[in-house]
Amino acid sequence: MAASRRAGMVPYLQVAPMMLVFLIFLVVPLVFIVLVSFWTYENYQIQPAFEFQNYLDVFDRCIVRLPTLCTTFKTYLSTLGFCAMVWGLTLVIGFTIAYFLAFEVRSKEIQSALFLVCTIPFWTSNVIRMISWIPLLGRSGLVNQTLMGAGLIDQPIEWLLYSSFSVTLTFVHLFTFFMVVPIYNSMLRIDRLLIEAARDGGASGWQILWNVIVPLSKTGIAIGSIFVITIVMGDFITVGLMGGQQIASVGKTIQTEISYLQFPVAAANSVVLLCTVLLIIVALTRVVDIRKEL
Repeated sequence: MAASRRAGMVPYLQVAPMMLVFLIFLVVPLVFIVLVSFWTYENYQIQPAFEFQNYLDVFDRCIVRLPTLCTTFKTYLSTLGFCAMVWGLTLVIGFTIAYFLAFEVRSKEIQSALFLVCTIPFWTSNVIRMISWIPLLGRSGLVNQTLMGAGLIDQPIEWLLYSSFSVTLTFVHLFTFFMVVPIYNSMLRIDRLLIEAARDGGASGWQILWNVIVPLSKTGIAIGSIFVITIVMGDFITVGLMGGQQIASVGKTIQTEISYLQFPVAAANSVVLLCTVLLIIVALTRVVDIRKEL
């Protein structure tokens, strides 16, 4: 009995270091953020308390002004809009790349080489990859100069940079790989005999894609979606830099509140953002039970 108990404790001991890291660097900070969200502040001084005023400030007059949207609702709507757009584009692009790598490339060595190529952008920081778009999209950038030189436009296109377009483009550039990896991993696990059986049964290419490959890749799609959604919802650097400080987002709002040392309100906004993201993740996991599929 003692030996079996010791054997049963081995998995817990193996996972204990990771759980300790998870506890110290995720759970404890989240607990402190929730606690601070109920504190008060005045004249840049934070006072421990238990009040809901910070949450009331976040949604100041939002309910009474309906159907007119308050600033908070407009900000969340803008952030959710970016999130939906980026999610859709990264899903289409990521699924296409993963499908090509998994089914069109026959050689394992070439698959690995091309997959490694997809990781090359991650050898540099996000900020450098963001800044690299400015010489291309700027008023005097390569795109405008090329179009003007070809006689296609008479004056530079203003909305290429510091706009919703540039923010969305940069998000897609930065985060498509987070969609490629889990989908590609799911596709590698698909039994090729299923595809052959569907083809022998007279299914067309689109029917095989929609009825066989997509359902069997839904775990990777769900995991990639969680990655992209959680990152985009909390991002403030990309929105600030590529939006020219002119586009609102929840992450940007929290960053501004922190810069003004309004930590309790920023903490309350962070808790609201966390709850919003968790609701989206719960909705995704209701559609795809990741634990059963893995």
